[in-house]
Amino acid sequence: MQIEEIPLKGCYLITPEIHKDHRGLFFEAFNQRELEEKLGIPLEFVQDNHSVSAKGVLRGLHYQASPYGQSKLVRVAKGEVLDVMVDLRPDSLTFGKHFKIRLSGINGKMIYMPKGIAHGFIALQDDTHFLYKCGEYYNKGAERGVIFSDPSLNIDWEYPREEILLSEKDLELPTLKELGK
Repeated sequence: MQIEEIPLKGCYLITPEIHKDHRGLFFEAFNQRELEEKLGIPLEFVQDNHSVSAKGVLRGLHYQASPYGQSKLVRVAKGEVLDVMVDLRPDSLTFGKHFKIRLSGINGKMIYMPKGIAHGFIALQDDTHFLYKCGEYYNKGAERGVIFSDPSLNIDWEYPREEILLSEKDLELPTLKELGK
């Protein structure tokens, strides 16, 4: 398992060792001991989520307000997404910056993100299965978000805008400026 820090402080790209042969492929998707050793932080995940999305579905950018913030370990089991993270930690040197990467069931790549990161993705294939390990339980009263099209973030979702499918809730999310930092 290879781990590298990405440009958002405290966020990591995790690339598993994939074993392929004529039958398909195999990789270890989660090993708490190894991740804790390589990341140098304790991990405690209390909830697993699984979403299934059609091509063009954009979910995000979501986070939970303090004190219910969620660290996350995310990956794709089937299909492919463009995964996007935005640093919303006011004291962070990378506040307001974003990072994006393609995750797929074939490349097996995962992202670890600490509390204070807004997260979203767009499904690039039909029947995309996205898995999240969360470090805090879901709390409806703490759920927050930033609109995917926030001009200050300038995120290129690499997908035709008119073909993006969003929930009403995600369409009504505020901009970063409207959040008041």
